Amino acid sequence: MERKIILLVEDNEDDIKLTLNAFKDDRVQNLVEVVRDGEEALEYIHGTGRYEGSSKADEIAVVLLDIKLPKIDGMEVLKRIREEEKTKTLPVVILTSSNEEKDIINGYKLGCNSYVRKPIEFETFTKAVKELGLYWLLLNEPPVE
Repeated sequence: MERKIILLVEDNEDDIKLTLNAFKDDRVQNLVEVVRDGEEALEYIHGTGRYEGSSKADEIAVVLLDIKLPKIDGMEVLKRIREEEKTKTLPVVILTSSNEEKDIINGYKLGCNSYVRKPIEFETFTKAVKELGLYWLLLNEPPVE
């Protein structure tokens, strides 16, 4: 079975460590790639800039996207992912600390597949990340293109 990439788009080092540890503890075999701002996320997905010529769009199982990011915010990243033919069906889960109604509405309007608020407690956060991984890697059926 082909290993797909989990793309974590997150600028908070503590949340990065918690997420990576949650996947490691759950023995997720997929490669988890971390990018720390919206510009780098788009470059990684489309194979531009510092990732010139190495588009990973076909290898990504799910994008875990924070919305409060440096350079290009997460909502703009989501919008640009959905605008491109090659990435418009790429699963994107907004994983953020924001519970503002406008962010939830905008996320879904722009085409996120799911909106998950980061729990504050360590155990709850770890459990949420593990369940996200399980669902998107094992249960979800992506379109065949």
